[in-house]
Amino acid sequence: MKDTKKLIIPLIGNLEEMDFRQLDLAMENKAAKGFINEAGWQKKFPYTPVCSFAIARSRTHIAILFHNRGLDLRASVSQDNGKSWEDSCCEFFVSDPYDGTYYNFELTCIGFLRAGKGADRNNRKLIGQNKLDEVIRYTSLPHKNMDIEGNIYSWTAGMAIPLSLIGVDPENPPIRLSGNFYKCADKTEHQHFLSWNKIKSDKPDFHRPEYFGEMILK
Repeated sequence: MKDTKKLIIPLIGNLEEMDFRQLDLAMENKAAKGFINEAGWQKKFPYTPVCSFAIARSRTHIAILFHNRGLDLRASVSQDNGKSWEDSCCEFFVSDPYDGTYYNFELTCIGFLRAGKGADRNNRKLIGQNKLDEVIRYTSLPHKNMDIEGNIYSWTAGMAIPLSLIGVDPENPPIRLSGNFYKCADKTEHQHFLSWNKIKSDKPDFHRPEYFGEMILK
């Protein structure tokens, strides 16, 4: 596809063992980076906050940090597999390299995570709590509920996902994956729907694997 973006994801040893500050510094120095700035539905949803991401992998994990600056800050979800997309939220969707499905990882600004697997947006199977607990979470915000408007807020949230959780054998990983990165906040005053790789649909729809970009593992 002509509009497909590409990332070369570097290897950073033992990133899953780093604390937030160490990981942020390592990712700033060595990770692949991109902007979540494709506003495919801007006529109806004109607001576009600033959101960038950094991504890298270790031998066992793939890590993503999202850096955000914009209006409103909402964190109402207080457990995993809740309605993450209604809060200030960043998302990572990635293909299973073998069975034609994809995974969605939807992370709120305070670190709660919704994740599932399926071939499309329908009939997705949520990932159980025991597996979600294996995903390391990071956030610059206090771990409490909030819903505030009328100012500019900057925050970082991220996760380190075991490669085995997305169908990848850490001892024999594929060279290529496909995926996309998203920013949304459905229940905020300044509602928005942004993607890294452009989506061509009539209304906001992140569950469109035909518009995933390419990720090459180093």
